[in-house]
This record gives sequence, C-alpha cells and structure tokens, in this order.
Amino acid sequence: MQPEQRDDVAERVRKVITDADVTQREFARRIVMDPSKLSRSLGGTRRFTAAELARIAATGGVDAGWLLGTAPTAAPARRPRPAGASPEGGRPLQIIRETVRLIAEHGFHAVRVQDIAAACDTSTAAIHYHFPGRDDLLEAAVRWCMDEDTARRAARVADAADAADELRQLIELQIPRTPQQRWQWSVWLDLWAEAARSTAVGRLHADYYRQWRTTVADVIRRGIAEGVFRLADPAAAALRLTALIDGLATQVLAATPDSPGAGPDDMHEALTAYVDATLTAH
Repeated sequence: MQPEQRDDVAERVRKVITDADVTQREFARRIVMDPSKLSRSLGGTRRFTAAELARIAATGGVDAGWLLGTAPTAAPARRPRPAGASPEGGRPLQIIRETVRLIAEHGFHAVRVQDIAAACDTSTAAIHYHFPGRDDLLEAAVRWCMDEDTARRAARVADAADAADELRQLIELQIPRTPQQRWQWSVWLDLWAEAARSTAVGRLHADYYRQWRTTVADVIRRGIAEGVFRLADPAAAALRLTALIDGLATQVLAATPDSPGAGPDDMHEALTAYVDATLTAH
C-alpha cells in the first residue's frame, strides 16, 4: 500500500469513527483493538491489518471495499443490521464474547474455532476473516476482558464516599459471589496460565496488572491524604493487597461447596481484616 493510499484509508476510518459518534478509545474497544495501535494507524505510522479493517467495517456498518478504496468513492450509508444477523456491537464483539464464554466453560485449549463459529451461528471462515489466527482471538479476548473489568470498576466506585469506601467497593467487586463473578474469575485463571506461555498475552497481562495495582495504590495514597488510612508505601501496600485478592479468589473457585473457610464470605472477611490491620487509621 502506497503512503497516499494509507492516508486515504486512515481518513475513511476516521469518518467511520465520527459517524459512530463515540470517542476513538471507545471505538477501539468495540473493534477489540489496542487504542495505541489505532492511534498509530490513523496517524500513518502503522498499517491497518486486513482483519482490523474487516472489524472496522463490520462495526461501522460500511463496506470493507470502500475502506480500502476499491469500491465506489462515495461513502456508503450505514448498512442496517438484519434481524438475527448479529448481536448489538457487531460480529467481532459477538465472536469475542462467545470466545470468552467458551473459555470460561471449557478452558482455552479445549475451545476450537469450530466451537466459536457454531456459538455465533456462522462459519469458521467468518471467524478467521475477523481474527486470522487463534493467537489473535486470545489476545482480543484478553483485551476485551481487561476493558470490561476496568469499566465495571469505574462504575462501581463512581459514588464512593471516600477512599476507604472506594477500596471496599473495589474489593467487593473482586469477590466471586455471583455466577457472573465466578465466570469472570474462571476466564482470568485460564488466561493467566496462557499468559505464562505467550509473549503477546504476557505483555497484556503485565500491563493490565500494572494498571490495576496503580489504581489500588492511588486509592491508598488518596486515603492517606484524607486521613482514613495510616502512613504506608502505597505501591507496596497495593502489591500485597492485590496478591492477597488473587490468592484468595483462586482458593474460593477451587473449593468445594462444603470446604470450611474457603467461601466468598470468608474471602471478604479475610480482606477486610487485612485492610483494617494494615491500612485503616484507628
């Protein structure tokens, strides 16, 4: 692709984002793409891949040929979504949601592209059109899980009274009480194991946990300033607390229903006691 052709593609993608009436970051989330990659591609320092353009076209409701400049030059109207064709968010997000669901139920290595295609009521060719390889699917699934988790945390703490209340809300969100929370943790445990074997997923995992620990450290730092937490090293305290959350959640998921001391309430009690003993200003 020549530089001027690349500029034309970037300009068409910008139009799709504008017509979607969302921020660039939100559009990146919808097409399951690293926001920094989208930014570099729009700026001309990186090429869009064919699969990324396919996801942009599907999400934006435009023709992929128009994005590439091989179809008529006039911008096409957004295509209406036929009833039952794909869920809200478009085919790419449907593929990712079903991939994550199947990982939670069966584990990543037990999930085949054929299974994902069947769950989406489409063909394996359609899956590969949006996500060419299995690694692409896993990376997109990890990114989608990270984005969803970040959004849930932001919504949960929006009305917190102070830093102590915000930390309690963050902790509560991590306790696998409901089927949905257990499902989320099951996905994370499987993706953690995969991250240890995959450089790309490992980098995503490391970045996510850096952001998560920074979030907790910022809350602790703010609590110290407010006087609700005692003096402590916020980064070190966040590292210990997040590690304790991970360990306890793993025990809750692995425990049988009649296992003593390994239920969600036990996890909540242990975390509350830890925060009181190490952070709360008395």
